[in-house]
Amino acid sequence: MNDRSLYLYALISRFKSVKTYKSKIMLIAFVGTHVPLLSILAYVVFSHSLTLTATIHLLAIAIIATLLGTIATLYALHHLLAPVKLTSQALQHYLEQKKLPNLPTYFNDEVGTLMANTNRTIKQLDRLIRYTTNYNNLTGLPNQHLFQNLLQQTLAQANENQQIGVIIVHLTSFKDIHSILGRKISDLLQRKIALRLANKIQKNALLAHLSEDEFGIIKKNLKNFDDLNVFAQELLELLNKPFSLFGKEIFTNPKLGITVYPFDGITVEQLLQNANTALYQTRQEEHQNCQFYSIKNNDKLQRRLAIKEQLRYALRRGELFLHYQPRINLANNYPVAVEALLRWQNPQLGLVPPTEFIPIAEQTKLILSIGEWVLRSACIQQQIWQQEGLPSLRISVNLSVSQFKQSNLIKKIDKILAETGFNPSYLELEVTESLFVENFDQTIRLLKQLKNRGINLSLDDFGTGYSSLSYLQQFPIDTLKIDRSFLFDVPSNPDNTAVTKGIIALAQSLNLHITAEGVENSAQLEYLKAQGCQEVQGYYFSKPLSAYNLARFLSSYYRQLEETAS
Repeated sequence: MNDRSLYLYALISRFKSVKTYKSKIMLIAFVGTHVPLLSILAYVVFSHSLTLTATIHLLAIAIIATLLGTIATLYALHHLLAPVKLTSQALQHYLEQKKLPNLPTYFNDEVGTLMANTNRTIKQLDRLIRYTTNYNNLTGLPNQHLFQNLLQQTLAQANENQQIGVIIVHLTSFKDIHSILGRKISDLLQRKIALRLANKIQKNALLAHLSEDEFGIIKKNLKNFDDLNVFAQELLELLNKPFSLFGKEIFTNPKLGITVYPFDGITVEQLLQNANTALYQTRQEEHQNCQFYSIKNNDKLQRRLAIKEQLRYALRRGELFLHYQPRINLANNYPVAVEALLRWQNPQLGLVPPTEFIPIAEQTKLILSIGEWVLRSACIQQQIWQQEGLPSLRISVNLSVSQFKQSNLIKKIDKILAETGFNPSYLELEVTESLFVENFDQTIRLLKQLKNRGINLSLDDFGTGYSSLSYLQQFPIDTLKIDRSFLFDVPSNPDNTAVTKGIIALAQSLNLHITAEGVENSAQLEYLKAQGCQEVQGYYFSKPLSAYNLARFLSSYYRQLEETAS
């Protein structure tokens, strides 16, 4: 409809005192019914054909007739406008209170059609809104909003002896699948997962689709934890089976977080929070796929979150520092190297063990800036020791997997060596076996570039990961480091003794140096000497020390060697 048809409505709307649509209609009706009276008045004023008495009678009759007509007209209009008013109120009530209208649908004129259409449209809209609010559009399953409501209803209906399991299913591979294979396949995968789960879920369980990669399950009428554990294992077995899509087999790698009412919580908020806490704990463990909530695990999670938060500022606040542990050449008992070991002292958390914060640094990529700081600090410290007159020792620095994957790694190392004036031949970079699992050619290329600069390379914790003779033959490694776990009870433990002996023999056959970590007693030391191990480090000689204390230790150690020699 053309807006020009609204000119009168717009004109009257300019009068602020005429606020409602009904008042606008009444104003027009009032004016319209008074036109005859005004015409008569004009005639009387400008005409002299009537006597005064006749004029008064005529005006009195006209005024009375006009008033009666106006009253009748306004009364009729008031009621004729009721359908418009009811329709407007119905819309307003729905918008403000979500109250569905109950307008009549049996009138056939324009206003009747308006009421009927409004009634039908609002109800259809309400159904659509309720569906989109409560259901996942892709799978048709209840969404997170409805899942919470269903859980609330389930808790309200539960008796004091009833147990209810809440399971959050996370598909850890989904984001990669979506990135690599695209939206079409990932949408189809969600439908297939929903269908597979729905076929599994029985009448005592409720299934919801919480997000693209998460589903929620409410397991009712549990008898004990064993029932829930069996159900969880069946879910894992079900979801670990591949999904066939367009000729491809797709694996979702599911993880479950589980909590139980009333033991882990009695409200929706408590149960969902604890289920997600259990899920988070599971996701941190590569080889774990199912976790029941426990206070102990929650404490671990809270500490992990605190470490993650505080670690973001550790470098900026100067909370990180290095300790150094000497490595001893068994041929002459002289120190030949020191390993730089990262430490963290936080005001709130205290001294945080590296086993706690380094994996988090890796996960959050903070290890990139931290690792660069460690390398620069270690190079500077070695220069300081030389200026203090200590013999030049190789300094060993761990290179993380994340650092190794940086495209500008070589440039960063070159920059640090140039800025510190450090001789590359006194630098040893320690890498782990996990580097050799992916990007094999790139790993070889980078290691060769480092080797060409005169940097020494060692393979840390050998034997604990992806040990393979083939990559040892191809990679330019100088040193193998035997992990401390193999030396714990050498030589009394025949298994560890055999592994240690085999690693040393392998290193000798490849003309590699061999260093043993974690040497704590003379029995271990003598065994390693007998097998031909060349270097050792551990508490038998010295624990990791601050730069100042290591300088004192080395000075004292050299004096003892000289006194023994003389």
